[in-house]
Amino acid sequence: MKKPPKDLKGLRHGYTTGSNATAAAKAALLSLAYQEKVMEVEIILPNKDLVTFYMKHVEVHHDFAKASIIKDAGDDPDATHLAEIVAEVRWSDEIIIDGGKGVGRATKSGMPIAVGEAAINPVPRKMLREVAEEVLHETRHTGAEIIISVPKGEEIAKKTMNARLGIIGGISILGTRGTVVPFSTAAYRASIAQGVSVAAENGVDHLVLSTGGRSEKFAISIFPELDEGAFVEMGDFVGFSLKQCKSKKRKRVSLVGMIGKFSKVAQGIMMVHSRSAPVDFRFLRELAAKAGADQALQEKVETANTATEAGNIMREAGHDAFFALLCERAAKNCYDHAGGGIEVEVILITLKKELLSRVVYCGPGSEKEGGQS
Repeated sequence: MKKPPKDLKGLRHGYTTGSNATAAAKAALLSLAYQEKVMEVEIILPNKDLVTFYMKHVEVHHDFAKASIIKDAGDDPDATHLAEIVAEVRWSDEIIIDGGKGVGRATKSGMPIAVGEAAINPVPRKMLREVAEEVLHETRHTGAEIIISVPKGEEIAKKTMNARLGIIGGISILGTRGTVVPFSTAAYRASIAQGVSVAAENGVDHLVLSTGGRSEKFAISIFPELDEGAFVEMGDFVGFSLKQCKSKKRKRVSLVGMIGKFSKVAQGIMMVHSRSAPVDFRFLRELAAKAGADQALQEKVETANTATEAGNIMREAGHDAFFALLCERAAKNCYDHAGGGIEVEVILITLKKELLSRVVYCGPGSEKEGGQS
C-alpha cells in the first residue's frame, strides 16, 4: 500500500471521505461482479496519485455486496478520522449514487449539492461514477446503485459545521484532491467560503465572523435574533472572510474577537496568525497615548508581555477609550480591505467574555460606538 505522504514538518497526510467511499464502492462492485470478496483495490485520486486501499470487511451475496473501510486522516485533527465508511451496491439499469445512514442531506441552498440530495460532493460523486463505469465495462450490466453510509455519521456530524450549513442527518462525503493535508489552510478557507455562501443563499444579510469558539459563543449571546447560519468561524483569516462577505454582497458584517488578534487588524494586518505577524507593542503604546495615558502608563503598555496584559493595564487605569480607538482602527481597516460598500462592526471582548468595546464603520465619519464595559 502506498503510504500517505508527509509534509515538510513530517506530518502524515491522509485520505478524504470521498477517496475512502470510492475505494469501498470499487471493492463492493468487484466483489459483486466476481462473486468473491475483494479486500484491496487501487483507485486513482483526483490529484492523479494511484493508491491501494484495504477493506475492513466485505460481504458478498447473489444480488448485492457490501464493503467497509476505516478512514485514515493522517495527522490532521479531522472529525472523521477512523470513521467506518460503507458502500453497498447492487446492479441497476443506470448508475445511481446516494447516501444512506450517517450521510447527511442538504436542506439549504448554497451548497455544491442540491436541496434534498445526499451530502456527497461533486468530486466524490465523479470518482464514484468513474469506478462504477470501470467495473461495469467488465460485466454485462449497464448500471449500478451505490449507497454510501457511515454508521456513526450522525454522532460525528455533531463535531462539524454540517447542521449550521443545513446538512442534516450525518457527515458529508468530501474531497477535491483525494488527500487530507494536516492543518490545511485551503481546507479552512473552503469552510469559510462555504459558510458565507450558504448564509447568502438563504438570505442572511448580517454575518458574524468570530476568531474562535469562545468569541462565537459570545457573538451568539448578543445576536440571539440571528439564524445559526449567520455565524462563521473565520479563525485567523480576517481579510479572506471579509472579501467573501463582500463578494456575496452582504450588507453587514460583525467581527468578534480579542485584543491579541484585533490589535493586528487595527494595524491593517488581515492574516492574524501568531506566526504571520507579532503584536506591535509600539502601536499599542501610541493608542494608549491617544486614549490619555501618561508616560509611565504608556511604558507599561509597551513593555507588557501580551496584548491582553496591555489591555488589562489600560482597563485598570480607567482608560476605556483605548479599546474604542482600537475598534475604530480595526473597523476602518476591515472596511477598506473589503473595498467599502459594507457595514463593518468590530466587537472586542476579554478572555472572560466581557465586552470591552464595539464600533460600527461604514465609511468616513461613520464611526458609531456600540457600548463598553
